[in-house]
Amino acid sequence: MTLSPAAVKEMRSQLPHLADDIVSAIVQEVPAYRDAFSGPMGQTISNAVRLALGGFLTLAGRSKASDQRTTALATEGSYQLGRGEARSGRSTDALLAAYRIGARVAWRELSSTGVRHGLGADVLADFAQLVFAYIDEQSAAAVAGHSEETETTGRVRQRLLDRLAELLLEGASADELTHAAERAGWPEPRTLTAVLAPTETVRAVVVGLPRETLQVPEADGDGLLLVPDVRRSGLLRTLRDHDALAGPTVAWREVRRSVDRAVRARALGVERDTESALPHLVLHADEDALADLRAQALAPLDALKPSARDKLADTLRAWLLHQGRRDDVAKALFVHPQTVRYRMGQLRDLYGDRLEDPDTVLALTLALA
Repeated sequence: MTLSPAAVKEMRSQLPHLADDIVSAIVQEVPAYRDAFSGPMGQTISNAVRLALGGFLTLAGRSKASDQRTTALATEGSYQLGRGEARSGRSTDALLAAYRIGARVAWRELSSTGVRHGLGADVLADFAQLVFAYIDEQSAAAVAGHSEETETTGRVRQRLLDRLAELLLEGASADELTHAAERAGWPEPRTLTAVLAPTETVRAVVVGLPRETLQVPEADGDGLLLVPDVRRSGLLRTLRDHDALAGPTVAWREVRRSVDRAVRARALGVERDTESALPHLVLHADEDALADLRAQALAPLDALKPSARDKLADTLRAWLLHQGRRDDVAKALFVHPQTVRYRMGQLRDLYGDRLEDPDTVLALTLALA
């Protein structure tokens, strides 16, 4: 099918008016575009419409091969339009709706011109097929541009988020962290909480966490999540069924502290909440020092038989915990108060006045905890 030069000439003269009609129809019928033309994207969209129409008329007129560059430019314009729409946050649904409306308005106007120039039914049918095939090609190019931009933007942002997480774990300066957060488009929170979870459960855990949670692929065999501004009670409920562990909630730039505590707690077998096991974490922060402390504090019992040593150590622990209240100590040990009195006599013989010394009491409390 080839249109007459006169028909093509008249159709081309109609392009500015037709482009305005298409834009008006899109704005009226697609809510996502109602404010689009007031910003910088408006001129880009209008230009893309005019370029697409010009490319179509070049195709319909079967002009010289050199003029086919116009249709290629139209396709590239549609591709770039799709990328721009992705950057503007509009979906492919809105984009495809705009192309459908454009095809309808263009066909209505151009077919009327064709009839005025004597196009018969067969030629009009071919013309319609050409219009809608061309629009399909242009909309496909726009969707391809939209998809490419979405994927590229997503990859770039993820790399920026990964870099931000790296800087947080490295303990970078406040200025570096603020700059990295701005580049990644990541809103600065007040706090972050480190969460360790088995790699295979990370996806399930993330579902219940804030959208801006940062993910680090692996930390000593676990997935590491840095969770912004979350209520601890809600976080612990989320972690309940996932063998995950939450570190302390800290100022966001200090999240390395939360990570380190969570890692240490994980190694010590703490479950779900590091803050419920602080005494345990403190006591086991330096295992060698704790062993030395125990050996030193309990040295007066070394000469006893193992069974006697264990009984006196248990009695001393209960005596420290219950602050010397004999009846409470007896209940804790399931023995008679007189037994407690007898054992404490033995301990006073072994320790002497040191049982009244605050430093000795502290050392024994830690050693027997």
